[in-house]
Amino acid sequence: MQPSRLEKTTQHDALLADTVQPIKILAALTWPREAEAKFLEAWRAGRPELPDVHLEPQDFSKQIGILETMQSQCDRGHPLDNLIFKTARSYVSAARMLGAIGTPGFTGYSIELYGKPNDRYKTQDWTALDAAEYFLAKTDELLGSYVVPPTVADIPVEVFALRLQAAIDQFFVEDRVEVVIDPSLPSKAIAGSSRIRLRAGALYSELDLEQLLEHEAHVHAATMHNGKRQKNLRLLSLGAPRTTRTQEGIAVLAELMTLSLDIVRLRRIALRIKAIARALDGADFIEIFKGFLEAGQSEEESYQSAVRCFRGGDVRGKTVFTKDTVYLKGMMEVMAFLATTIHENRPELANALFAGRLSIGDVIELAPYFESGFLAGPFYIPHWASDLRTLASTLACNAFFTRMDLTHVKLENFVLFEEAAATGSV
Repeated sequence: MQPSRLEKTTQHDALLADTVQPIKILAALTWPREAEAKFLEAWRAGRPELPDVHLEPQDFSKQIGILETMQSQCDRGHPLDNLIFKTARSYVSAARMLGAIGTPGFTGYSIELYGKPNDRYKTQDWTALDAAEYFLAKTDELLGSYVVPPTVADIPVEVFALRLQAAIDQFFVEDRVEVVIDPSLPSKAIAGSSRIRLRAGALYSELDLEQLLEHEAHVHAATMHNGKRQKNLRLLSLGAPRTTRTQEGIAVLAELMTLSLDIVRLRRIALRIKAIARALDGADFIEIFKGFLEAGQSEEESYQSAVRCFRGGDVRGKTVFTKDTVYLKGMMEVMAFLATTIHENRPELANALFAGRLSIGDVIELAPYFESGFLAGPFYIPHWASDLRTLASTLACNAFFTRMDLTHVKLENFVLFEEAAATGSV
């Protein structure tokens, strides 16, 4: 007896989940911590040198073979099969990218997965780079007037870890997400589904606490755990590369909705997009590092920001890792999606967005499977998204405010308007 379509899908799902386990992008692209000390020592001595970091290309030919065979067996007219096809394809691209570390091909696959800063939507006239430039220009004005106080990082990592753990434990009532202090960690924080690692010896701020909680725990860890609760589709817990833009978009939106997206964080995201564009055009590591430094980042943060552009690429420029392009683009896509679910009276789609590691398109295509119960709704939902009444009002107001033309509005106009209203000459 031939297996049914659903049985084939289940078999492919299980095989896919097992096959892609070794394909871990960020782990393969991590730079050794000692490279930072060596670079900064040379920089401070007035003799800057390009980092000498060599990452080994990884061979996933076996996994690629299995995944490509699986793709050939998928019926793309069937929503579940199409999901498996697209997920397998994105892992093939990721595997080929890791096999091309240090070569121009690396950037080609990176762009296939994450896009470029100047990608333009067919229905829009802006790009992620446009958004980055806009935010940088506006925040330059604010910072230049000294209205915005600097963020103070004075919380020792040991104290910070305890506070973060307590907040996480209140949210994950049936699962464990552990906060770990890691002396080998190059960046200040790295998060997975079961652990959030903090760098030993680092100092953190109150905003770091809120940002990590909302971005890493309440979104990334939550969608991963919700995916693990799906009994019929394991791939929703995988964090496939093709879901990165949506997942990072939700996470940055979470910071915005909870007022934890401060000006420094917004600038950091925008600066990375601008840096990727420059690096693609040929700027080398030192030029990108200097750009972050001139924008107000510390030497340590400027180094880490530059690393994000060049990990897996070539420190001389043009061969670049483009992942950080997705943050602003993803946030705007998710905002537009959520607003549209309210406009079209489909609030259940907004809820399903958190049911696993999904893209926006997945949520729409898989709607019948959520309705039938084949796929479960999310167990963990960030508080800002859990009440559709307040979410709907926020999105409705935001949609209207974006229609307001403030081009010719000045502060003195408000005084003149009130004077006119008082004299009946409005």
